[in-house]
Amino acid sequence: MRDGEPVRLEPSDDPLLVALYRRYAGGYPKFFKMDPLCRLGFVASELLLDSEAERFTPREDRAVVLFTRSGSFASDSRYQQTIADPADYYPSPAVFVYTLANIVTGEIAIRNRYLGETSCYLLDGDPVPQMVATVGEAFLDPETRSVLCGWVEHPGGGEAAATLFLVGCEEVPGGTAWTEESVREIMDIQR
Repeated sequence: MRDGEPVRLEPSDDPLLVALYRRYAGGYPKFFKMDPLCRLGFVASELLLDSEAERFTPREDRAVVLFTRSGSFASDSRYQQTIADPADYYPSPAVFVYTLANIVTGEIAIRNRYLGETSCYLLDGDPVPQMVATVGEAFLDPETRSVLCGWVEHPGGGEAAATLFLVGCEEVPGGTAWTEESVREIMDIQR
């Protein structure tokens, strides 16, 4: 979804994230070195931020805080395959270039010239209480006026999900717009 509308693509031989990148982002060659989690978060942020005014202007007031369950597991598994067989041992740098889960927040910040906090948390179980608390804590920094936050999950095997949104300082802490219930509604998560 983009601006509440389904994202439509022309038929293409490109994998979905590459096709979305080419259609909505482009001009960022490091995309092709990113692991699947990073590509997913990067493309999702492009879709979210595309209509934002004054984009690509350095700003210290925006943090990037993302959450995931599997982290870079898909890339780590591919890398493990390159070193598992002693007879065919070849640690592939092509697989292991961008494989830390926090790379996605860094690339979003670099692309958009954000100079605030960037962090990616790996969570098990119900992520919402920790998400609400962590994003609320980001606003303890008096310079932080907004947070690009959300859930990015790409465990491999064709599974992927991303829900990103912007939270303004007027919504937290203690604001009625930033509660576990509101986050569950945004992310369509049931208890």
